[in-house]
Amino acid sequence: MSMTPRERWLALLNREKPDRIPTDYQATAEVTERLIRELNCGDYEGLLRCLHIDGRYYIAARPTVAAHPDDQEADIWGVRRKRVDYGSGSYWEATHHPLAGVQSVEEVEQFKWPSPDWHDWEEFRQKVRMVSRERPVMCGYYEPFLLYCDMRGMEQAMLDLIEAPEIADAIFGHIFDYFYRLNGRLWEIGHGVIDLCYIAEDLGSQTSLLMSLELIRRFILPNQKRMADLARSHGIHIMYHTDGAARAALPDLIRVTGIEILNPVQWRCPGMEREGLVRDFGKELIFHGAVDNQQTLAFGTPEDVRQEVRDNIRIFSPPARWICSPCHNIQPISPTANIVAMYETIWEEGQL
Repeated sequence: MSMTPRERWLALLNREKPDRIPTDYQATAEVTERLIRELNCGDYEGLLRCLHIDGRYYIAARPTVAAHPDDQEADIWGVRRKRVDYGSGSYWEATHHPLAGVQSVEEVEQFKWPSPDWHDWEEFRQKVRMVSRERPVMCGYYEPFLLYCDMRGMEQAMLDLIEAPEIADAIFGHIFDYFYRLNGRLWEIGHGVIDLCYIAEDLGSQTSLLMSLELIRRFILPNQKRMADLARSHGIHIMYHTDGAARAALPDLIRVTGIEILNPVQWRCPGMEREGLVRDFGKELIFHGAVDNQQTLAFGTPEDVRQEVRDNIRIFSPPARWICSPCHNIQPISPTANIVAMYETIWEEGQL
């Protein structure tokens, strides 16, 4: 009997053998809309079924406050953004950093920080009761330094870690407090239903870590551990996202944060070679991704994509654990034929 998508994911997480290699989906909205249209799938769920994708369900509490109390043009964190069009799609870019001029902890404390109460919790309870158990359910996230950079400006945020650690501690403290209380409420209401949470920080560039291990250990890991421990207290598994060449941080992420799924595997980055990751971390981690969307999916042929999937099947063969997925969100430059080739190949050749 074949497994459901949720059963496949949980089999890997429980160190059991699934019937086939699980799959996942990540793409920009423009790509998803294009695939639904070109493949005549009807809607998002139809797309997942059409391509045999074991994608996750996401549930969240709907915000009831859209803007910061002191700036109706900003989000709840006081960050203003603009949509930037790059031709085939668009993205949001921060244009105003509300804490850019802060020079003391006292000024940090005076800022009007958002509250987890600014959500529709009764509606969320309904979502938990109604969500299907066919697919793994994901809920809750924590990515503090990305938000810190939006609030402070990236250059100043990086400088703070060296020149103003007391300001960094104060800002990180407020961000953590908000998400700890928000996620705690989500996970308490969804106890027994939520399978996964998303803890993240982009620690790697294309060539190396973005900050030293000393700074990661000082500013990032302690609160990540507290958040992950809270998730684990509700039986929730930890999926961790970090782009780029993040290998040097993996032992700490495993030992301290306790990550279980590593997303993505940008195997062309130094230190992220697939064979080495399997050799050194295959007993602890489930690898998620490893189909390169910077080169193979974007600029390769369908046969290039098929071969990369086959290479991954070989490299991540049991006892290694792998979820087949693009390395990051598929961009509009990736041809539909390449995307289909990825999912067709894993469906045809991914039985275990």
